[in-house]
Amino acid sequence: MFRATAAEAATAFALIEEYYEAIGVVARDGRAALEHYLESPESPIFLVTVDGAPAGCVMLRPLPQVESALEVKRLWVRPEFRRHGLAHRLMQKAEEFAQEKGFAWLYLDTKDDLEAAIRFYLGSGYERCARYNDNPQATLFLRKHLPRQV
Repeated sequence: MFRATAAEAATAFALIEEYYEAIGVVARDGRAALEHYLESPESPIFLVTVDGAPAGCVMLRPLPQVESALEVKRLWVRPEFRRHGLAHRLMQKAEEFAQEKGFAWLYLDTKDDLEAAIRFYLGSGYERCARYNDNPQATLFLRKHLPRQV
């Protein structure tokens, strides 16, 4: 598992495009926004590979409207790599990054028909919260408090 750089841009973008298509995302980040994730110190894209093959990704971005919070975006594991704990590893990496940077909360949104994702998030310690964005497709809003690192 590693943080994507400009050298991995094509791989990261391909995974994110698969995510968009698989769940029918309407409000998509454009290439410029995705390139910003690769350059910004607080908006990483993490990738996971299996035997050198790209297997999944997750992105984070600051939530300026919520104090001390990052938003989890585009968590995706290719179907052929599921059931091997990769989503857990990606989320763990996201949480570690947020804690290292001093953030207290992770937020995310999803939609009702992504039942496996909802089970995963709730099982990972996320709890329901009030709407925090204007994503037209999102129907469920979740957050997780991160313990302080000592």
